[in-house]
Amino acid sequence: MNGIINYEKSLQYWADIPPTVDGVLGGFGFISEADIEGSELFLKSLLSSEASPSTKMALDCGAGIGRITKKLLLPHFETVDVVEPDEKFINSINEYVGELASKLGMLYKIGLQEFTPVRKYDVIWNQWVLGYLTDKDLEAYLIRCRNSLSKNGVIVVKENVTSSGKIEKDLTDSSVTRSYKQYLSIFKKCNLKRIKQCKQTNFPNGIYPVYMFALVPNFKELENTNQELDNCCNVQQNKLEL
Repeated sequence: MNGIINYEKSLQYWADIPPTVDGVLGGFGFISEADIEGSELFLKSLLSSEASPSTKMALDCGAGIGRITKKLLLPHFETVDVVEPDEKFINSINEYVGELASKLGMLYKIGLQEFTPVRKYDVIWNQWVLGYLTDKDLEAYLIRCRNSLSKNGVIVVKENVTSSGKIEKDLTDSSVTRSYKQYLSIFKKCNLKRIKQCKQTNFPNGIYPVYMFALVPNFKELENTNQELDNCCNVQQNKLEL
């Protein structure tokens, strides 16, 4: 893992990518609408749950130009902070967000492997970014996020997963794609419990499956931590609610 991921190479790759939706989505800008629709359903289900997070403050991690910030988080939260290591991307956020820019909070220009949240967040959204972290740095980062949640706060992970069940590497941008079970193992190591997960639908054939996980602190190990789940379901005390 450490030999596959190189943070400097990743930064160099993104330095050459234009600050557009198509750019940040690797040429797959046409999936943005379906992606936001799936995320919207997932987020709304969390915000309407019995122990729902507040809607005061969210954090968009690996925000790019602010696509998720603008389309998903700002309509639901009073303030949204963003983390993004690429200078041109983070400098594009205010203009891209437009009239909602007044709700932007802090803009952190830093990589997630170095980022430590200093505020309490109701939702921390991580999408298509965790594959740029080594396992060690990912675990440390998730623990820092866990410790920065407000009451009833939730970490959301939305990532590609491999169909092969093995880790797959991309030398172009120095990233990896993990398997479903590898993510579950990492969540368990970080004392994070899944309360909901969904598989993204309405994506074209030929791309990786994409899963959304809602995670909360778990200091009492549950039997279902690594249980296979159907799409789309809540996880509550070893029961699946479909």
